[in-house]
Amino acid sequence: MGRVYNVIDADGHILEPLDLWENYIDPAFRDRAPRIMKGENGKERLVIEEQVVGDGQRGIGRIGAVGARQGVVEADTMAYKDGKPGGFDPHKRIPDMDADGIDAAFLYPSLGLFSGAIHDPKLAAATCRAYNRWLADYCKPYPDRLFGVAMLPLQDVDLTIEEMTFARKELGMRGGFIRPNPYNEKVIHHPDYEPFWTAAENLDFSIGFHEGASSGMPTVGVDRFEGRGARHIISHTMEMMLACMSVIWGGVCERHPKIRIGFLESGGGWIAPWLDRMDRHFDDQGFNDSGLKTRPSELFQRNCWISFEPVENSIKVLADYIGPHKILWATDYPHPDGFFPGAPKMMLDRLEGVSPETRRQVMAGGAMGFYGLT
Repeated sequence: MGRVYNVIDADGHILEPLDLWENYIDPAFRDRAPRIMKGENGKERLVIEEQVVGDGQRGIGRIGAVGARQGVVEADTMAYKDGKPGGFDPHKRIPDMDADGIDAAFLYPSLGLFSGAIHDPKLAAATCRAYNRWLADYCKPYPDRLFGVAMLPLQDVDLTIEEMTFARKELGMRGGFIRPNPYNEKVIHHPDYEPFWTAAENLDFSIGFHEGASSGMPTVGVDRFEGRGARHIISHTMEMMLACMSVIWGGVCERHPKIRIGFLESGGGWIAPWLDRMDRHFDDQGFNDSGLKTRPSELFQRNCWISFEPVENSIKVLADYIGPHKILWATDYPHPDGFFPGAPKMMLDRLEGVSPETRRQVMAGGAMGFYGLT
């Protein structure tokens, strides 16, 4: 009898060992692999192609400081190696999941969120291949509880298709992620990406958009604000809104009726007015230059999912509005703005009074649908 999934973390994270790329990358790229170095302020920094990515002033040490948002740990004084042990070690992650009643977690990178900043497509592909092989090994001891989400090198479409095929057929992964930010200065519905979407559909491979702060990639709106908080507010939500519009209004969903697309770690409350606005412009022939035959909200219902954070008070309302089976939720473990312990309870508190079926769909059914987990 298979495992029953009642609570699924749709967007957890791992902490990459500092020697991951040294041990897993193709030797031809080893001397150019992502590496860690200390800056003048003593903070650990991620260096890719001789460029520092991420927040060099704050360093990468805080990435594993889950609980900082709840006042449990002090993030800014941590070294990267002292991050949450379950981020590095699957055997230490499972007890943390058990403590929160989480049946399964789908896993995204931490340092690897910056892979979209790599300019050389072949180096990007080698970096992704090394990471995906390591992630498969991380998940291997608990194949019905830990599910890796492949990192994809969208710098080159052919290399991306090759990596998707490898991740699906050789590693058994159910989906991959890309950044919502533009690769190669092209929107994601650009004709050049059609082979990518076709391959994802044919492979039955879900595609999650996942943002990351200070990414080294073009990021809408951050040039207008100085503060880290303001830029974080802007980057995650607005880049995701544009990606959502691109795949829906730009026709990706209509052209690929079996594709599964998720919008992650950007909040979820914006989706209702965004779909309403697209619908209004679809219905108004003075504005409708989309070429779509199907209303945007119907395309979302067929092809898309969106993730909410446990602190969002709109979850209950939007569960009715967009359907609970279209909602994902995430702990963001072990990142400092994630929640541990207690994320599932926070979700259930916000769902108080809904039907058991609505609760089941939000807590697990949406993730099962998006990732094709049966």
